[in-house]
Amino acid sequence: MTDSRRGKKITTAAVLAAALLAARLWVVEPVTVSSESMEPAVPRGTTVLMFKPGPALGGLRPGDLVVFTSPDDGNPAIKRAVAFQGQTVAIEDSVLVVDGVPQPEPGIDHSRIDGTYFGPVTVPAGHVFVLGDNRAGSIDSRTYGSVPLGHLQATVLWPAGR
Repeated sequence: MTDSRRGKKITTAAVLAAALLAARLWVVEPVTVSSESMEPAVPRGTTVLMFKPGPALGGLRPGDLVVFTSPDDGNPAIKRAVAFQGQTVAIEDSVLVVDGVPQPEPGIDHSRIDGTYFGPVTVPAGHVFVLGDNRAGSIDSRTYGSVPLGHLQATVLWPAGR
């Protein structure tokens, strides 16, 4: 192999390694879930892929899984976005109600959270209201309030939302 060809292979390998590192730092990062707050959708110990540009790209929808630093303990938290600025959110006998309309939540075991009530509260401008799927064992916006959109670090690519 000529020195020129060897040099091109080394350069290609270095560029590829740099691109992979950049992707991990700024685009996609695996993280292991350390709590039970998103069970059964995302069990403790599951590795999820965070899409870091997700919040900045906008287009968040109800049901999306988002990552942010928990105001409760300062650790990364994964929760489900359920309501956005100006919307009113409540939980009535375990049923999520947004703007007075009960929301379908096929992944929620309502029998585990029967008798749960919260709100109603209105989500402030520039914020998102987040809940854990394991409502009985989740510290979420019911405790620390709505999360500023600017505090969202990523959306979860895999496992996907619902």
